[in-house]
Amino acid sequence: MNTWPGQPLPLGATFDGLGTCFSVASDVAESVELCLFDERGRETRVPLRERSGAYWHAYVPGVEPGQRYGYRVHGPWDPARGVRCNDAKLLLDPYARALDGEPRWGQALFPYTLGDPDGPPNREDSAAALPKSVVVSSLFDWGDDRPPRTPLHETVLYELHVRGFTKRHPGVPAELRGTYAGLAHPAAVEHLQSLGITAVELMPIHAFVHDPHLLERGLRNYWGYNTIGFFAPHAAYASVARPHQVVHEFKQLVKSLHAAGIEVILDVVYNHTAEGNHLGPMLAFKGLDNAGYYRLVDEDPRYYMDYTGTGNTLNMRNPNVLQLIMDSLRYWVLDMHVDGFRFDLAAALARELHDVDRLSAFFDVIQQDPFVSRVKLIAEPWDIGQGGYQIGNFPPLWSEWNGKFRDAVRDYWRGQSGSLGDVACRIAGSSDLYGTSGRRPHASINFVTAHDGFTLRDLVSYDQKHNEANSEDNRDGETHNRSWNCGAEGPTDDPEILRLRARQARNLLVTALLAQGTPMLLAGDELGRTQAGNNNAYCVDGPVTWLDWRHADAELVEFVRGLVELRRTHPVFRRRGWFGDTRAEFGPVEIAWFRPDGAEMSEPDWHAEAAGALAVFLNGDAIPYPNARGERVTDASFYWLLNAEPRPVVFTLPGAPFGTAWLVELDTEGALLADSSARGPGAKLELAPRSTVLLRREA
Repeated sequence: MNTWPGQPLPLGATFDGLGTCFSVASDVAESVELCLFDERGRETRVPLRERSGAYWHAYVPGVEPGQRYGYRVHGPWDPARGVRCNDAKLLLDPYARALDGEPRWGQALFPYTLGDPDGPPNREDSAAALPKSVVVSSLFDWGDDRPPRTPLHETVLYELHVRGFTKRHPGVPAELRGTYAGLAHPAAVEHLQSLGITAVELMPIHAFVHDPHLLERGLRNYWGYNTIGFFAPHAAYASVARPHQVVHEFKQLVKSLHAAGIEVILDVVYNHTAEGNHLGPMLAFKGLDNAGYYRLVDEDPRYYMDYTGTGNTLNMRNPNVLQLIMDSLRYWVLDMHVDGFRFDLAAALARELHDVDRLSAFFDVIQQDPFVSRVKLIAEPWDIGQGGYQIGNFPPLWSEWNGKFRDAVRDYWRGQSGSLGDVACRIAGSSDLYGTSGRRPHASINFVTAHDGFTLRDLVSYDQKHNEANSEDNRDGETHNRSWNCGAEGPTDDPEILRLRARQARNLLVTALLAQGTPMLLAGDELGRTQAGNNNAYCVDGPVTWLDWRHADAELVEFVRGLVELRRTHPVFRRRGWFGDTRAEFGPVEIAWFRPDGAEMSEPDWHAEAAGALAVFLNGDAIPYPNARGERVTDASFYWLLNAEPRPVVFTLPGAPFGTAWLVELDTEGALLADSSARGPGAKLELAPRSTVLLRREA
């Protein structure tokens, strides 16, 4: 086959209308072959004779979109030195825009003979067992697509699973359920709009594979944190059959959500790949340049450093790996029009040596990138390695999943003693974490539930996990939930228990949506979704994890809609800046904290072990930042009462200068309401056990 030298960059397969330029990176290869496959699976090998540094490349005339391909790398096999080249194994292109097929697990996909990992390389050809990379055209009619660019302090995030969100949605056509096209369907979009969601955070949609040990047990990698392709949308989430059309379907999803004013944020897994440790398969990176792509143990490079719990960690010290990740991010922003990223186990990306380095090369290149630096960047600020819990330590451009918010709010509402000061700090925006680095309250992504853990309904209904469906003898997942004192474990018909559970769920939602910061909801929590107590349903792809639209809690849906609208309407709940001094002599009181008897909190009050009730005054006349038009913002003022005690608590309402008359805006003992009867200074208001009430100051 005739070829031309082509260009080393861009990497991947680039179609120009007449042919395709292929380029792949490997420092260790002695030679590289491009393998082209026809419709019958017949292979044609094309030597890549041109080498520019680490890049092996060639231009092949006549190769068009839809062409299936892979690579074979000839080079040394010496696992003791971390080198694992094996030309019997076909390799995926790390830059492939689409993949075709799924792995057929067996000996062929492993570079060593099973049972003899220290022996010679296994020579069984893997071409028939490996998915194929696919050439894709970048052409797509974006029309007048515009990113919504919602400011972070006005953002309401909604974490969802593409398949699970619509798989049982009665308003979505059956053939589209569980797909990108299903999520783009008007019935799905309408629900997001009606809730007031401004951004969906999609659980991993980068191409991933299902672990063989799960498939053997009849399970699947449902969550998708097992990436093998950082440029390719996961094909199983598409309604179309042809691989290169998967890209178009994903682009149409983004275009449809943008038209509805909703941003698209991707949960991305750049910390590891699906190739596992030294016993794992060879699918791409291992065979291209094992020691280049992965962090190996310095003293014994046959083994992998594992900061992720998955067997391997990508080598962020290698310029080729940094380039891969930045090219991937830039591709999803520029070609796919996504609006931001949530980085799984982001602390692992910052490890230069063993320590997490806040100023690592990864953060440097993102800050310098003219496109990636402008989108939303959200860190999961931890990994499982030593020193990996880095909450509050990410650079100023970043926001973070605030695990301390989740823990403090849960502890407070379950009645944990000594949690009063902590929950107050989280409600005020977590300035202890973000206030000293130039960041603002919206750097805190406030959540009480996420994909990893109990759903909201299960959180207040179960004291123990029930993960038997995972086939791990219920040993996986969070070890316990601590008691919520909500009565019977799991399903019950007792009306009092159900009433308490519903109240606790509303308490958690109110706290997450009205606290300073950026709120995030878990998809289905507004419907009252249950996973029957499974708090680690990563491998369960079925009705347990799919949203149950037919049995949605209509009252809870309306409650959440009202809460989101309350937050949208009143900027006092989404301030751009930190609260100033709370004493009147230093200017307007922006925030003040009170005991139930109406007296302001003193230092000893914060440390009282048994205290579980407090109130906070939010001054709508003292919002420090103007709006987008430069106008001074004022708002209504609110008095927020919180009672985590297992008994009723009587609150005394404050007088001047805080207010002269108060109206009830919401009460989690009931629901959202507009109470026309004003309560004056010194009035008594009894809160039900474990409930919260929001009062609005009468103008």
